[in-house]
Amino acid sequence: MSRTYLIIAEHRDGKLRQVTLEALQAGRLTAQEGDRIAAVLLGSGLATLAQELAAYPLAEVHTIEHDSLAVYNPETYMAAIAPVLASLKPHAVFTGHTAIGRDLAPAIAAKLAAGQISDVIAIEGEGSDAVFTRPLYAGKAFERKGFTTEGPFVVTVRPNNIPAAAPSSDGATAGIVAVDYAPAPSLRTIVKDVVRNMSGKVDLAEAKIVVSGGRGVKSVDGFKPLEELADVLRGAVGASRGACDAGYCDYALQIGQTGKVVTPEIYIACGISGAIQHLAGMSQSRIIIAINKDAEAPIFKVADYGIVGDLFEVVPLLTAEFRKVLAS
Repeated sequence: MSRTYLIIAEHRDGKLRQVTLEALQAGRLTAQEGDRIAAVLLGSGLATLAQELAAYPLAEVHTIEHDSLAVYNPETYMAAIAPVLASLKPHAVFTGHTAIGRDLAPAIAAKLAAGQISDVIAIEGEGSDAVFTRPLYAGKAFERKGFTTEGPFVVTVRPNNIPAAAPSSDGATAGIVAVDYAPAPSLRTIVKDVVRNMSGKVDLAEAKIVVSGGRGVKSVDGFKPLEELADVLRGAVGASRGACDAGYCDYALQIGQTGKVVTPEIYIACGISGAIQHLAGMSQSRIIIAINKDAEAPIFKVADYGIVGDLFEVVPLLTAEFRKVLAS
């Protein structure tokens, strides 16, 4: 019997988020032959996004469009998704382990009376035999979990860990199904305004390259060389809690146990000692490069490459060399 796997798609500033395509690939890895994969897209002005998403290997894209869905509100989003859950009766729901995904997934799991596994970084097997890997204790240990029941179940996927799905190779496009939605007149929560504190041009959670600064940057101006390097590499700027607490940068940049968790291809730690709380947010990066004057700094124990030196001398040299390489 064919089962349905549902992907909760996220978008920002008129573009699909990369983690949506990673969640789609996670669903494809888990689904068995004959299973259907569908996606649901919520927001306002979704025509272009729906067409873009329909180019990927999906059975259909369900669009729920209304002005009240233009910004995320857990109450309106759940009210809008509920009819789709009721009609599709999904065997599994996949979404990104993002601020929205972490908020929405438990509500969906409760609605479906489903089990949930969060922050998945790898998948083995398929169907009800699928095993999901997630990190524990700041990446010091990993647990492999599965579901003991046939379904349904809900999974959130950590960004930058599962390869993104590719568009359909045969050029086929999924059907787009418009779902009617009218908000309830008595909403308990109303979003009147959204103030965005962006860490830069690139989304920190999904950046392939992250350049982070710690207390060693010494001041607000100390982040300027890091920002220049990040711009050259088309990466994002991050920070340790120490730098944020010192007032050198906004808390929107904070990476660590009480900040964002990132898994970039390259993580460049500048003037960061390597406290366990910071490692919790970046230790799963593919390649870690540490720049620090203190040769005994704990960050060197987890770094793949280490440079002992003054970041204000080293970072501009790296920036100049990368400029030359990229220009050629």
